[in-house]
Amino acid sequence: MIPIYGDIILYSTGCPKCEVLKKKLNEKGVPYTENNSVDEMLALGITQVPVLGNNGTLMDFKQAVEWVNKQ
Repeated sequence: MIPIYGDIILYSTGCPKCEVLKKKLNEKGVPYTENNSVDEMLALGITQVPVLGNNGTLMDFKQAVEWVNKQ
């Protein structure tokens, strides 16, 4: 069965944690869009990265890693 994903957005600045999450997403084959716009992150209330957006739900690094590991 092929998993179905919604709009997955990785809010990232390229920091080490961002790179870890990006690697995990790629290893699991999860399609995502990377957003590096600090202005957009601040508008969403994001003050620490990485944050993973999944159909409007924002997950911090720990939550995102747990979610990716389940995929």
